[in-house]
Amino acid sequence: MKNLTITVEDSVLEWARIEAARRGTSVSRMVGDFMAEMQRREDAYERAYLAWRTDERGWDGGQPSSTQPAQRSVALRREGQA
Repeated sequence: MKNLTITVEDSVLEWARIEAARRGTSVSRMVGDFMAEMQRREDAYERAYLAWRTDERGWDGGQPSSTQPAQRSVALRREGQA
């Protein structure tokens, strides 16, 4: 483990001390847990984003998306408007 020095407003430190006591932990542990949780969330977001970017399915119910846009007349016929 490494040490970390941070600078916060007096009111923030006061709140952190009270909150840590309420939780039965230390300010140091609370800050460390917060940072670890942020890391987990960021990692999960990154994994989800990469999975989405590499997903070969399109928005049409899981079918591979076409590289050619549909013509307006074809799209309207599908909707019963042409």
